[in-house]
Amino acid sequence: MKISILLIEDDKDMREIVAGHLEHSGFDVLKAEDGIKGQALALQYAPDLILLDLMLPNVDGLTLCQRLRRDERTSNIPILMITALGGVKDKISGFNSGADDYITKPFDLDELYVRVKALLRRTNRAQFNSSNQQEILSYGPLTLVPERFEVIWFEAPVRLTHLEFELLHCLLQRHGQTVSPALILKEVWGYEPDDDIETIRVHVRHLRTKLEPDARKPQYIKTVYGAGYCLELPANAEDAEEDVEYSEDTKLINT
Repeated sequence: MKISILLIEDDKDMREIVAGHLEHSGFDVLKAEDGIKGQALALQYAPDLILLDLMLPNVDGLTLCQRLRRDERTSNIPILMITALGGVKDKISGFNSGADDYITKPFDLDELYVRVKALLRRTNRAQFNSSNQQEILSYGPLTLVPERFEVIWFEAPVRLTHLEFELLHCLLQRHGQTVSPALILKEVWGYEPDDDIETIRVHVRHLRTKLEPDARKPQYIKTVYGAGYCLELPANAEDAEEDVEYSEDTKLINT
């Protein structure tokens, strides 16, 4: 069965060129020229991946991305944004709306193919082989649940996006070590783009918001300035709970 891709792009020439290249590469491609039709096709067919232009008529790409992420029927479909807006703030807005990756026009069709394959590989890797004894899936208060892109954090389930899950998994495999941005980009994003550190920063901030007692003063996902990021967890949940309680007490005292 072929992998299906939904392409939402209002420029007819661009839409046909990209669709033709993807079809030639072996994918089934659904096409929409605006946000309303794009959302309808996403709900109807639940494609394996969505290519989403930002500047769309009727419903813009950022709004549509947010809608797709809020709907349980489409919340786990990987989304690659295609746009002419290549500034750092534009990328941050795209990632904050729920995009998994971002490619700027004009782009090489081969680069698009690489990013599509990397996104699909990352999604399918959810079913990673949990029987691999060398793979760490639990440490202290943290347990990864690959089949649901979820973690158990202090005995409570926390839902993550594909990228957040992969990023946390990457750090967990090297617990207590500093992981460089280059290694994170290669392992999590599946390709080696230019030095796109802001991409990582956005997703680290999202992770901290979900896991840290105070995202502004991270205890567990630490920045090692000039070197990368380090995940530091206590060896058992009891010690971690004491850390959290202390942090909460400290916040009360300081307010």
